[in-house]
Amino acid sequence: MQKDHSTSAPATPTSIRVRHRRRSNEFPVEMSRTNGNHLLANDHNKYRSMWIRAYSSLWMLGGFLLILYLGHLYIWAMVVIIQIFMARELFSLLRKAHEDKRLPGFRILNWHFYFTAMLFVYGHILSHQLVNTVTSDKIFYKLVSRLIKYQMIICYFLYIAGFMWFILTLKKKMYKYQFGQFAWTHMILIVVFTQSAFTVANIFEGIFWFLLPASLIAVNDVAAYFFGFFFGKTPLIKISPKKTWEGFLGASVATTISAFVLANVFGHFLWLTCPRKDLSTGWLHCDPGPLFKPEYYPLPGCISQWFPRKEIEILPVQWHALCLGLFASIIAPFGGFFASGFKRAFKIKDFGDSIPGHGGFTDRMDCQASC
Repeated sequence: MQKDHSTSAPATPTSIRVRHRRRSNEFPVEMSRTNGNHLLANDHNKYRSMWIRAYSSLWMLGGFLLILYLGHLYIWAMVVIIQIFMARELFSLLRKAHEDKRLPGFRILNWHFYFTAMLFVYGHILSHQLVNTVTSDKIFYKLVSRLIKYQMIICYFLYIAGFMWFILTLKKKMYKYQFGQFAWTHMILIVVFTQSAFTVANIFEGIFWFLLPASLIAVNDVAAYFFGFFFGKTPLIKISPKKTWEGFLGASVATTISAFVLANVFGHFLWLTCPRKDLSTGWLHCDPGPLFKPEYYPLPGCISQWFPRKEIEILPVQWHALCLGLFASIIAPFGGFFASGFKRAFKIKDFGDSIPGHGGFTDRMDCQASC
C-alpha cells in the first residue's frame, strides 16, 4: 500500500497568514490596482463627496477670512498651527506601535527637533519685528536683544542636545528603526519649514504677497476639481489617476484669469498691501508702493464706443500676478502629484482624517507646500 502524500506539510514561514489591522486612512491593495482608470467623471459617489468637500471648504474659508481680518500676527499663528498638524500626521506615518513601546520618550525627541527648527527659522525671520515691538520696555528689550544675538548658538546647542539624546537612546535590534525615524524626522523638517519660511516672510512684507499666491493655488485646486468633475476624460498622470488633462488645462486658464482680477481687487486695500514692522495687531496706514499705484490705458476705438469709460485702470502688480498665475498653474499640481505618489508608496488613502472630505492637513496643503 502506498503512503498517502496528500497530507499537508508543516506550515512554512512563508505560508503563515498574518493579519494586520488596517488604519482608517489606508486603502486595500485591490483598490490600488484598479483605480488607475478611476476617473472622477465616472465615480458614482462623486456628488456625495463633492457636497462633503464643499461644506468643509466653506467652514475653512470662513475661518480663513476671519484670521485674515485679524491681521499679520494671527495669520502667522495660523501657519504655525497648520505646520504642527502637518508634522503630527507625517510623524505618525512611519511609526510602529510595537517598536514605540520599547522606546519610551522617542516621540518627544521628534518634537524636540521640530521646535528647535521652528526657533531657528522664525527667530531669524521675525527678529526685526520682535525688537520693534519691545522697544518701549528697556529690560524686556535687553532680554530680547540678547536672545536674538545668541539665537543661532542657542539653536545649535539645542540640536546637539537632541543629537546626543538620540545616540543615548539607541537600543540593540532597534537600530534600523531608530535611524529610519531620525532620517524621516529631518525630511519632515525640510518639507514643512523650507517653503513656510518664505511664506511667513511674505506675510510681514504685506498680506497681499501671502494672500494672492495662496488664493491662486486654491483657485487652481478647485478649478481642476470641477473641470475634471464635469469634463474629465483623459488621464493626466498615472501616479494620480483622478487627475485629467481637461482639469489641468481648464484650471490653468481659470487661475491665470483669476490672478489678473484678484491682484486688482486685493491691491486696492491698504490693509493687505502695507508691510508690518512689528508684532502688533493695530490697523495699518501707509503710502501705496509703485506696484499698487494705478496706471490708465486708453481703450481702442472699436471697443470704447460700447463702454462709457474711454480708458481702463490697471495696477502694475497685475502684470506680475500673471506670472504668479502661470507659475501656480504649472508648479502647484506637482505638489499634489508628489503627495499622491507618496501615499501610493505607503498604501494610504489620506495623510489623516482631520478635515471631512479632504483628508488631513497635509492633503490640503500639499500644493501650497510646493509653491
